[in-house]
Amino acid sequence: MTVGDWLASTRRRLGPVAGGQAEREARLILGEVTGWSAARVATAGPEALSSGQVQAAETMVRRRLAREPMAQILGQWGFFGRKFRVTRDTLVPRPDTETLIEHALAAPFSRMIDLGTGSGAIAVTLLAERPEAEGLATDISPAALEVAAGNAARHGVEGRLRLLEADWWAGVEGRFDLVVSNPPYVTEAEYAALAPEITRWEPRGALTPGGDGLAAYRAILAGIDAHLRPGGRCLVEIGAGQGAAVAALFRGAGLDAVAVHPDINGKPRVVEGAMPNGHARA
Repeated sequence: MTVGDWLASTRRRLGPVAGGQAEREARLILGEVTGWSAARVATAGPEALSSGQVQAAETMVRRRLAREPMAQILGQWGFFGRKFRVTRDTLVPRPDTETLIEHALAAPFSRMIDLGTGSGAIAVTLLAERPEAEGLATDISPAALEVAAGNAARHGVEGRLRLLEADWWAGVEGRFDLVVSNPPYVTEAEYAALAPEITRWEPRGALTPGGDGLAAYRAILAGIDAHLRPGGRCLVEIGAGQGAAVAALFRGAGLDAVAVHPDINGKPRVVEGAMPNGHARA
């Protein structure tokens, strides 16, 4: 079978589950089993695939047809120009979250904390982009922290990132000039309507706190006065329709310069606020 024939057949088979991403996913599978670059996959149409390559690719296609997400099949996923290992214990890094990274990098910081780090993609990316900074990343899941540790080592920031098993601020000491989080924010009703690639393969607790989806923001902001330095910033990812509610929570916690930032699709995605300079803590 030639590459072109395999890609055409696989694109058709993946269409019902992958939609407009079928071609891309077929190419990702082919690149994984051959070790070829994306450029070579794109130009290798007449080349023949070995029977071993076809069999290996077919195994991955069957997994995808069973609604396993590509990130889990490949075992890693790209985020902000780097590859991160993912497992069923972590969320898959998504392009929307890069909005948080961009705004976090818009001002200097020396000590940051990532609450609910999961794969560590946010914390590792921020430290990789700012080699003079150090950070702390927390998660309630030991399995997720193990993944984060591996990603920190993979990208050379393990010496500047401390990992802590914690429920939000529990056990966290000291103050930070940057607080970031992509917390669970999907409402109970919204979770029931999510695709099987999400509900079957990603940890429920990292996606939804139940109820109105705002519980995690309340927990984060409950500790912000004790842990965010004057002049420091807090940035969180939000879900659809949550911008006004989360911005109000930020203001209620005493933060100013509160802003809601859109993602690459123009949808509200990140709420940012700052601790007033000269703020006096009890």
